[in-house]
Amino acid sequence: MTEKAYLQKIEEHKGIILKVVNLYADDLEDRKDLYQEIVFQSWSAYERFEGNAKFSTWLYRISLNVALTYLNKRKKASSIKENTFPEISSEPKELSEQADFLYRAIKQLAEIDRSIIMLHLDGFDNTEISEMMGLSKTNTNVKLHRIKQQLTTILNKK
Repeated sequence: MTEKAYLQKIEEHKGIILKVVNLYADDLEDRKDLYQEIVFQSWSAYERFEGNAKFSTWLYRISLNVALTYLNKRKKASSIKENTFPEISSEPKELSEQADFLYRAIKQLAEIDRSIIMLHLDGFDNTEISEMMGLSKTNTNVKLHRIKQQLTTILNKK
């Protein structure tokens, strides 16, 4: 695939990246860095994309792995010298009050739990979630149930 075709795919699915970035990075500079790192890492891995899964599923997995690595290392991603990849806008998109409330609640969860609930909220079924996260379906079901209970508790406190 050419770089132009790849960038078009990224543009079509940038909402996936933005969701991950907003859940795993707090300030604007970290969000920009994480966004760029996800785009860069997905471009690097794209030649291995076999098409066995949907592009969106593959991109979610890459995005989550990069975000979790980014968080664990707590390092700023090095900036890309050639500005050939799309950039996140300098102004973060305003969320509705309810969406912002939910995002803040989700950010209180453990890193893996954030990934699971985000995928669930985006309509992935438990089988797809378990495959993306490398968990058994039973473990995914149990985790999802516990995550929902945690979120209920967090949301009811506010």
